[in-house]
Amino acid sequence: MELALEQARQARDRDEVPIGAVIIGPDGTLLAAEGNRVEALNDPTAHAELLAIRTATAKRGAPRLVDCDLYVTLEPCPMCAQAIAFARIRRLYYGAADPKGGGVEHGPCIFTQPTCHHAPEVYSGLAESDAADLLTAFFRARRQHL
Repeated sequence: MELALEQARQARDRDEVPIGAVIIGPDGTLLAAEGNRVEALNDPTAHAELLAIRTATAKRGAPRLVDCDLYVTLEPCPMCAQAIAFARIRRLYYGAADPKGGGVEHGPCIFTQPTCHHAPEVYSGLAESDAADLLTAFFRARRQHL
């Protein structure tokens, strides 16, 4: 999770919402480490999770990551949760919960829907306060500059 937090800090330093994601392969190798790039790429889908999935699948030369684990600093949104299901990620570890915009344990709870064909094992609360503090400080600073 420390690598994901570092990606989140790098995203913050680029003036992106500080969310980081890391994908680890079955042998413990780092397949992808990404932070949000929505603003830099002018792409509303350039969330850390989607970028990490794209990087890892390209590296492996396969569209599915059945034996891989994803670490992300914030509960994935519904779009990212669905991509995680499509990629067949084995385990999802996330830091802070997102009661307003989350799609895993909040909102539509994507993995519990009958149309979801794959649900990863989910572990929440990893480095939760560190991840939440990054987000809180980022948005507090943005509000002060308005």
